Amino acid sequence: MKKKNQKFLLPAIVFVISVGLWEFYVRAFDISLYILPAPSKIVQSLVENWDVLMMHSAVTLKEALIGLVISVIIAIVMSIGMDLSKTFKTSIYPYLIVTQTVPVMVLGPLFSIWFGFDLLPKIMIVVFMCFFPIAISLSDALSQVNVKQINLVKSFGANLLQVYSLVKIPAGATGLFSGLKVAATYCVGGAIVGEWLSSQAGLGYYMLRVKNGYMLDKVFACVLMIIFWSILLNLIVTLLEKICFPHLRKRVKK
Repeated sequence: MKKKNQKFLLPAIVFVISVGLWEFYVRAFDISLYILPAPSKIVQSLVENWDVLMMHSAVTLKEALIGLVISVIIAIVMSIGMDLSKTFKTSIYPYLIVTQTVPVMVLGPLFSIWFGFDLLPKIMIVVFMCFFPIAISLSDALSQVNVKQINLVKSFGANLLQVYSLVKIPAGATGLFSGLKVAATYCVGGAIVGEWLSSQAGLGYYMLRVKNGYMLDKVFACVLMIIFWSILLNLIVTLLEKICFPHLRKRVKK
């Protein structure tokens, strides 16, 4: 029990000390608001601009969630394809790696030129950032499924679809959700990047607007909102994993 308390207590102590030192430094040296706002000013700005931040959050979350759902679909189809065909995996795997070496800030303007300045370019950036961890994690998990389990269901006359639905997909759920947790954290950041490049609303748009006005307390308030939504989505995926696959949780406890 003591170690469990330390797991939450120690990070909380570090956080309080860090914020306290930050507040003291800003007040002691009279740092200007447009250079470094005090934590108290950031919280004040967060409260005062809550309605505006929530309005822009709705836009960003819409882009992030649509992109995340598309990423999951693409990743599952691609992972199953690579599991079914070694030739397909050998042919496509190097290009999956290459997609992650291309800077998103380079692709963003191209997406805007090709697909306009509406929702689509932001969603594509989210997909580009999120599908890779899901696809790789699920692909690795599917390749490590116990062959004896597969042979067992085949001995009862299971077809290919039943092999995946009864054995491979449930066994690969750990990989799927591992990648999904990473993607859920990335998706908000991907939407923000898209909004930096071309948008009329969203947290990324709002952040640029207040940054250009040197209102750094509002910039930090926006950052706090981004952190909040990213952590919340990660927690939702974790909860969804426990609901859909409770046996995974029991296995970890053992």
